[in-house]
Amino acid sequence: MLDPQIAVSAAGAQARSAPGHELRLEHISHSFGDFVAINDIDLHIAAGELVALLGPSGCGKSTLLRILSGFIRQTQGRVLFDNDCVDHLPPNRRGVGIVFQNYALFPHMSVRQNVAYGLEAQHWPRDQVAPRLEKMLELVHMLPFAERLPRQLSGGQQQRVALARCLAVDPKILMLDEPFGALDKNLRLDMQIEVKKLHREYGITTILVTHDQEEALSMADRIAVMNRGRIEQVASPADIYDHPATLFVNQFVGTTNLLPGRIATSDASGTHVELPGGFLRAGAGRLAKGQEVVVSIRPEQLRVEREGASGRLSGTVKMVMPMGAQVIYDVEMPGGIAIKITQSRDSTRMPLASGSTIHFAPVSAEACHVFPAQAGMSKGS
Repeated sequence: MLDPQIAVSAAGAQARSAPGHELRLEHISHSFGDFVAINDIDLHIAAGELVALLGPSGCGKSTLLRILSGFIRQTQGRVLFDNDCVDHLPPNRRGVGIVFQNYALFPHMSVRQNVAYGLEAQHWPRDQVAPRLEKMLELVHMLPFAERLPRQLSGGQQQRVALARCLAVDPKILMLDEPFGALDKNLRLDMQIEVKKLHREYGITTILVTHDQEEALSMADRIAVMNRGRIEQVASPADIYDHPATLFVNQFVGTTNLLPGRIATSDASGTHVELPGGFLRAGAGRLAKGQEVVVSIRPEQLRVEREGASGRLSGTVKMVMPMGAQVIYDVEMPGGIAIKITQSRDSTRMPLASGSTIHFAPVSAEACHVFPAQAGMSKGS
């Protein structure tokens, strides 16, 4: 864990009127001995954009954050802010502000003193500190609590103070390192909304480091999905969810069903996949006839049919889970393949009972994503 004083001083030495700054990573790699933590990453973040680095523990997110902020010097590659290389600059001259999961507030200082610390460390003129403090505390709705100590604040209030302390010194880049992990579910959602509002209002270029897919999907303009030190896909939340580039992205972001199959035909008109319990039609592909594949279909992309027919699958309902407005069916297909189906609950009809036969089909060919079988099938690998 980084020292609070270092975290604040990393917020930069000069105030700027334009909060949005461009960030570019060029061929960034880093190794710890023989272990490659970051492997040839290229990433461009536009001024004012909020990008989430999303991935499982150990994928390299935190290492990349420390490289960006200057606490680690990468093995190779360049970090550029506004097309200027900053690799030679120490943390306190890069203009990066960091908010950590534990907020890193000084426990013996009041809210006002915590927010003022960075300004005083940068030797702001005394007559400018007080107005800046008022503006920042008002921005995060903490002005009424200015004289309280951190222990007298809730987790969400402490997070607001940490944000105000970073924003006060006008950092070029704001980095949020798992900032909501210590909050309960309801407060986490409230703070995600607050931070998103602050980002829109303040316009600062922001990087959110998280392993929480829902957090990334709801907050980010774009998501960079990381796995084993690499970025597997960078795209909008909708594209990440609906058009995953790899099987890992498809498994890590959202819930999905994985069905083993074999290519029957594949051309510009579409792909037919033979499954143990029937056939599925997917979108156009370039896979060879007879190739072993994995078909991914999200539970909400399956619809229940009244009877079997060509292009439909069937199975036995093993469990029914009513979830308020939805019903989740746990189904066993031929060959012992388990699959989940999510349906909107119809108040006029009773859900299918356990042990009954269920017929279902994808809502469209585009809802079926086909990947080569050798791509692997373990989530979070």
